[in-house]
Amino acid sequence: MNDTTSVETAVRRWLETVVIGLNLCPFAARPFRAGQVRIHVSECTDELELLTELQLELARLDETPVTELETTLIAIPRMLEDFLDYNDFLDKVDALLEQFEWSGDYQVASFHPQYQFAGTEPDDAENFTNRSPVPLLHLLREDSVEAAVDSHPDPESIPVANIRRIRALTPDQLRALFEPR
Repeated sequence: MNDTTSVETAVRRWLETVVIGLNLCPFAARPFRAGQVRIHVSECTDELELLTELQLELARLDETPVTELETTLIAIPRMLEDFLDYNDFLDKVDALLEQFEWSGDYQVASFHPQYQFAGTEPDDAENFTNRSPVPLLHLLREDSVEAAVDSHPDPESIPVANIRRIRALTPDQLRALFEPR
């Protein structure tokens, strides 16, 4: 899955069926349905290029009113296939946010096809809550995150509910949702 259209389609399908469909993020449906979610498919093949692209996408968020663009997903189909490499790259993402003084304004959530939380086994249910069709960097506005969390009756229950939803899926359902097409 390397061409831009198929990557964007896979990410959009993942948003609709997994993130929104399973309600893994109770805050995702509204901006997605309002057309305020940008999916950018990166053509980058090295880290410096990707960091530059990340900087440009953060600047785009900075310059665009939230009413037009709530959040951006950068899909990375041509690099960071190995989860450990991807995880190491996240340190550079954090450094970029600090360097441009975007910490506190933006945060980057991480999703990867092989996502694995520390201390878990690869097939543990909680890992599937952060699995995506390709490596992704999800650029979020801090103000929007805070408002969403403040509006939720029990935000601390979201991860527990997500793990329960994943565990309730049959092996065939998991394959249908998470295996590449």
